[in-house]
Order: sequence, then structure tokens, then C-alpha cells
Amino acid sequence: MPSTAAGTAHTDGPTAERTRPGTPGRAAPAQASDIAPRGYAKGRAKRDEILEAAMRLFGEVGYHSASLREISSRVGISHPGLLHHFPTKSGLLQAVLEHRDEVDLAVFYADLEEGGDYFESLIRLVERNAARPGIIELYCILSAEATSPEHPAHEFFQHRYDEVLARSRRELAQRAAEGRLRPGTDIPSTARALIALMDGLQVQFLLERGGARPPVDMAAGLRSYVALVLADDGTTARATAPGPEAHQV
Repeated sequence: MPSTAAGTAHTDGPTAERTRPGTPGRAAPAQASDIAPRGYAKGRAKRDEILEAAMRLFGEVGYHSASLREISSRVGISHPGLLHHFPTKSGLLQAVLEHRDEVDLAVFYADLEEGGDYFESLIRLVERNAARPGIIELYCILSAEATSPEHPAHEFFQHRYDEVLARSRRELAQRAAEGRLRPGTDIPSTARALIALMDGLQVQFLLERGGARPPVDMAAGLRSYVALVLADDGTTARATAPGPEAHQV
């Protein structure tokens, strides 16, 4: 799965944020007061600091090798102090993933609300992630670990993959109905290939980073693939019938 937020964020578990209906992955505001008390604001700032430190450490060594004591040391608090904010390591992981997706979702949906094309919005998100290699590290390491059903983030990544795949199928099916796909395009296979391409580009980006060769341009690679799939402006093309799988959610 790509480190993009093209679907809805999964919010289960003890640290999940409440979400505003109709706004996937965005935390609902506190109900008690429009202005948070000083103590709450200070606690929230420390919580965000912990999330940033955990995100960096998970990206460096993965979930299993990361320790809560190392994270608490990085933010300058005691181990019990960290447990006050996040009682379990798996809960902290869930909060990190939701926090990261919440930021990306806000930007991605803002692009769409301004009339942006779905695939062009994906490309812009990939461009932004290229400037944040720590985000890509986090995604690549955790998504690989989470292929194990026992991993605490397994359900999160499975849900995320399903959402991105379903959304890509719907977008491709819409373009097929409008005659805007290349002839013979198979929608289910193309949607999966799109996700596989983004995943592979991220791995190549990390492998080539800091090497003698020019850095991998992930956005250019994605844009080239999309151009191969979408019909040129002014042309009419009939894609392979999408079938029921293309419309699955």
C-alpha cells in the first residue's frame, strides 16, 4: 500500500480519536469547551511530541525493536509519564498511524474539494511525501511488519489497503464510463498495479537515497503510469468492462 491517504482512516482501539461524521479520519473537536484549559493544552502538546518521537523511532527500527523507554527518553519524560499518555505500545502505534493519516487526509481532501483530479491529487501527495523521508520509512517498515496477522497494525493496514483499492477502482470505473481510459484497460488489475507501483517506488526511493545516482522521482514515475492508463484529452476510448469487482467498497 502506498503511504497515501486516499481512503478513510481506520479508527479502532483504545487510542482512537472520535471522528466527525462525513469527514473520514479527522478528529472531532472537544465538546466541553471551545477553548482548552491550559493544562489540557500542555498535555496535548506533550502528546503530539510523543507521537512525533514515536513516528521517527518506528520509522528507524520498526515496531518490534522500538521501546517505550527510548521514546520517553527522546521527549524528556519518565517512562511512567509516557504511559500516562499512552498506556500500551500498541495503542501508541495506532495513534501514530492515525495522526499521520489525519494530516495527509486533510491535504488530500482539500485538493479534491478545490476541484482537483483524483490521480493528480495522488501525485501531489507523493511529491509532498518525497520531502518527508521519515514518513516513507515509517510506512515501508510498518506495512511490511504488519503483513503478519498478529501485528497490532495488521487490521489498520488491511483496512487502508482495501479503502485505497476500492477508491481507485471507482475512479477508474468513472473514467471508463466517460470514455477516458485507454482501450483494453482492465480496471481491477490496473487499480492493484497502481498501488503496487507506489509501494515499489517508495522502496526504491529509500534504497537510492543518499547514493551516487540521482534520487528516485516517485511523482514522475506515478505520473508516467497514469498517462499510460488515461486516454489523451479529446479522445474517446472504451475500457474493458469493470465488472462487479470494480465497484466493491
